[in-house]
Amino acid sequence: MRKRKLVVIGNGMAGVRCVEEILNKSAEAFDITIFGKEIHPNYNRILLSKVLQGSTTIESIMLNDWDWYQENGITFYKNEMVTDINTDEKWVRSSERLVNYDELIIATGSNPFILPIPGVEKVGVTAFRTIDDCEKIIDASKHYKKAMVIGGGLLGLEAARGLLDLGMEVTVVHLAETLMERQLDQTAAKMLQKELEKQGMHFLLSKSSAEITGETRVDGIRFTDGSWCETDLVVMAVGVRPNIQVAANTAIEVNRAIVVDDYMRTNIPNVYAVGECLEHRGIVYGLVAPLYEQGKVLASYLCGENSKGYEGSVLSTQLKISGVDVYSTGEFMGDDELQSIEFYDGIKNTYKKIVVRNQIIVGAVLFGNIEESTKLAGMIKRGASFTELEMDTEKNEQKDSFVATMPDHEVVCMCNGVSKGTIVQAICEQSLESVDEVKACTKASSSCGGCRPMVTSILEYIQQNGRSSEAKKEAICACANVSHEEIIELVRQYPRETREEIMMRLEWADLAGCSICLPALDYYIGVHGISDHQQKERSYTSPGRMYGGVTSAEQLRVIADLVEKYNIPLVKLSEGPKLEFYGERDPYLTGIPSFGEKLQAVSTDAGIHFAKDAMMDSIKIGMRLEHSLESIEFPTALTLAVSSSPHDEAMVKLKDAGLIGTPLGWEIVVKEERLFSGLSEEEAESLFKALIHLYRENAFYSETIAQWLERIGLIKVREEAFRQKENSRDEAFKQLAIR
Repeated sequence: MRKRKLVVIGNGMAGVRCVEEILNKSAEAFDITIFGKEIHPNYNRILLSKVLQGSTTIESIMLNDWDWYQENGITFYKNEMVTDINTDEKWVRSSERLVNYDELIIATGSNPFILPIPGVEKVGVTAFRTIDDCEKIIDASKHYKKAMVIGGGLLGLEAARGLLDLGMEVTVVHLAETLMERQLDQTAAKMLQKELEKQGMHFLLSKSSAEITGETRVDGIRFTDGSWCETDLVVMAVGVRPNIQVAANTAIEVNRAIVVDDYMRTNIPNVYAVGECLEHRGIVYGLVAPLYEQGKVLASYLCGENSKGYEGSVLSTQLKISGVDVYSTGEFMGDDELQSIEFYDGIKNTYKKIVVRNQIIVGAVLFGNIEESTKLAGMIKRGASFTELEMDTEKNEQKDSFVATMPDHEVVCMCNGVSKGTIVQAICEQSLESVDEVKACTKASSSCGGCRPMVTSILEYIQQNGRSSEAKKEAICACANVSHEEIIELVRQYPRETREEIMMRLEWADLAGCSICLPALDYYIGVHGISDHQQKERSYTSPGRMYGGVTSAEQLRVIADLVEKYNIPLVKLSEGPKLEFYGERDPYLTGIPSFGEKLQAVSTDAGIHFAKDAMMDSIKIGMRLEHSLESIEFPTALTLAVSSSPHDEAMVKLKDAGLIGTPLGWEIVVKEERLFSGLSEEEAESLFKALIHLYRENAFYSETIAQWLERIGLIKVREEAFRQKENSRDEAFKQLAIR
């Protein structure tokens, strides 16, 4: 069988990672050719700042050496830039040769943006993008002492730190009022500036460069306000632009970058793009994690595997400067709907800002302590509620180690998709003793290096607590060595995945499942995921349900007509009370798939006018509760009751939960445990709905509300119910009822 000819334009991180994925999936399917415009093999461009700072070497940032290309049968044309693509005849041409292709991947990355001001052509002006740029800067530091970096963003600050380490006097020029204004709020930016000033950096903020002065070599920069500053070296770090030149003169659709769909396909058959040169759903990504994810999706597509495609990424940024820990992810300002909570410790010099929209975590900024970065990125990706973070925070405060509470499936290395479980398994099974050994074995921390502190913490935790320190999980059943918590966490992380996809991610021992695990998994997907049947309308009215145990002549006539019309052989009164129809499918039910159990009933006594010593209107509130909860799925069948007086004629204490009227107001009771008392009718209904909502979303499958209360704790449930009430869950229940 003839191998397909795969040509990759670009030898950078995105293109070569895609090739690596293809080789792992189908090593014999393609005859691969790679064009690279540099003279070097594939290297980690992100760590160039570390080379400049002296903490690593050029040799150590190589991702694939020359032998790798040869061992995998890859034809690599170094120092050759492709200048033409013919999509009709399917060939590419460089200055040296013409190569035919069956499949073409454009991975040309981006080019550094050079300010269009007079003097940029002078000796001593350089970008900071390649190994050659890095070597020029290092060489200049040996002969000159003053350097200016134009750009106070991530790359500019990392370059400035490197110049300091090379012994130069460094000034950072930045157009904005604060550093890293696209990634940090003002508080974090000011803290960062103060810390870098302590390290020896100088800053000129709100400055716009007008001209680079000097004869043949730079001697200074003149600004638009007329001021001038002396310098021997100018490093441009004001951003990058997608390198789309090779595609611009073809029929390939180009906007800001090369336009692709969810499978990295361009508008031209057999032509694809990955990395910084592409635009996906209107967004151009410049960070390594999205680029690697794109490469995986394209590799799966080219190898004939089914995948869900690329759905976009939550962007995160981490500054790579020794002694300065800064991290941001998602949204953090600029929207009237955003709310935030901030924690500032002036003594420890730490700052944390969590950003929320409609109680959903959408962004975070961390300074000084970034241990939570991995967890926060995962929560933002799956749209976690802020209350979940509060619960996790309190839980973690009760533990000896943050690492101990982290679930195995939590991704530690976002760039390479390496989970905590993979790292722990590698450490334990292969007796790894250093972070570098973990990196070599798992690829964790091999790209941007931002997760290295967390990898270090995991390694130290295992070393301190023993190789068997990871506690055995209480598995949901014999089919899989996974717990309820792990399933819930993963479904929240991947809410659109099917039962089979979740089982494969969790390495289910028996994919056929059993009567224990399958209903539980379906329930968790139904509650925490976004499955197909959830998106369909699920509201219905049951003619047999008697809300609050109350009926009328009109309802009884309807029931009698239905029984005669559909010739239903058996009509039975069940708990609630409600009527059950046997022998024929209830014509009023929609047949929507069920993933949990229904509310059985909301029982009431005779109410304010007829019950003994009645103090509250049990029937009215009981009917409203039953209307709002009747079509919602629960972990197990739920029976509720409302009594109008402490005589408890509706037997609330024998049900799962309910309300009891007292002289001081309503009480909320779970079995015999009193959660709240002295409530008005409005407060009682709102708090009770909040309690039921918490139970629905946080209980394990088949766990009763009383068991859940015992596991979570009375105080914690009370606090969370109050929070839910304040956030008004009525609308949420309305949406649940009609999904």
